[in-house]
Amino acid sequence: MPHSRRRFVTSLASALPTLYLQSAEVQTQPKWQAKLTAIRDKYQLPGLGAALVTKSGLHSLAVAGVRKAGTEIAVSTADLWHLGSNTKAMTSTLAAIAVESGKLNWQSTVAEIFPIQPDVKKSPLARATLTQLLSHWSGLPANAPWGMLGLAGADRRAQRATTLQFAARTPDLAEPGKVHLYSNLGYVIAGHMLETVLDAPWEDLMQKKLFKPLGIHQAGFGGTGTAGQVNQPWPHQADGSPMPSNGPLVDNPAVLGPAGTVHLSLADWARFITPHLIKDETLLKKTTWQHLHTPTVPGNPYAFGWLAVDRQWGGRVLNHGGSNTMNHSVTWLAPEKGFAMLACTNTGSDVAAKALDDVAGMLIRQSHEE
Repeated sequence: MPHSRRRFVTSLASALPTLYLQSAEVQTQPKWQAKLTAIRDKYQLPGLGAALVTKSGLHSLAVAGVRKAGTEIAVSTADLWHLGSNTKAMTSTLAAIAVESGKLNWQSTVAEIFPIQPDVKKSPLARATLTQLLSHWSGLPANAPWGMLGLAGADRRAQRATTLQFAARTPDLAEPGKVHLYSNLGYVIAGHMLETVLDAPWEDLMQKKLFKPLGIHQAGFGGTGTAGQVNQPWPHQADGSPMPSNGPLVDNPAVLGPAGTVHLSLADWARFITPHLIKDETLLKKTTWQHLHTPTVPGNPYAFGWLAVDRQWGGRVLNHGGSNTMNHSVTWLAPEKGFAMLACTNTGSDVAAKALDDVAGMLIRQSHEE
């Protein structure tokens, strides 16, 4: 299931101005290419991709390895990577857009958005706010029977409506705000709140209200590539072997989307990261960006799809990791220092997380040399 690695290592405008989306000359053979290749070889990963982002946008990116173990088909700088729980920051940003448009507010409760749901009225979930759902203080458990819920409706929005009913019927829920439980289920409920107030499926909202204004054109949902074709990074199992198949359906069920099903290129991921890095007011107010980056409960680092932690190399930095058990990704943002780094690999192996930590450390050092 999508999850955030909890280790704190040192390791609606038409479009934003091009300046904020991509540097004038993106380095695709940067001086750190050899270091990335060495990390890929050290951990025997199939493919590995990374990017360095500055306040001007994408600065440099590089890839190493192959799309599928056992083949010689190399990964490319234009390939699409599965982000897992790094989708959560995107869902939270979509929520911020809805809040600024007046469709709901950060303290809107589940009961307020779904007033005629009898199961909700009987549950502590009724009192959970949008903020608590997006910062993992709703009291909901980590996951749900996603496979069953993925068959519970004719479309994804209907499936998420059934997921709401399931969540409300969950026995012995903690009172919202009492305990911090990392919850993919909470993000799905938050996504369904957005579907309800904006009257469209979460996937459509992401494309129309977030990706399109940011100039992101290749983002999608689910596994990457065409089934049976090695035309994108192929997913790999925990032991490093390729999954039996690939394609959009080789992922967690689509109902789980708001918690972690986005895939995109490194360049497009940079287009999402840059406005967070500089708090650009074309999409959101500066105060809203700051709100997204600020932990909701003192003493706990979780904000809205981000862990906000202090590091000597970057001051107050933002971090999140993601995995669907077949891919891994990680990002670090250092707004005070003006840079961010992104890294992805197409394997669910345990060493993948350590490899991405090594990439992060390498790019952090690189950023100080630029």
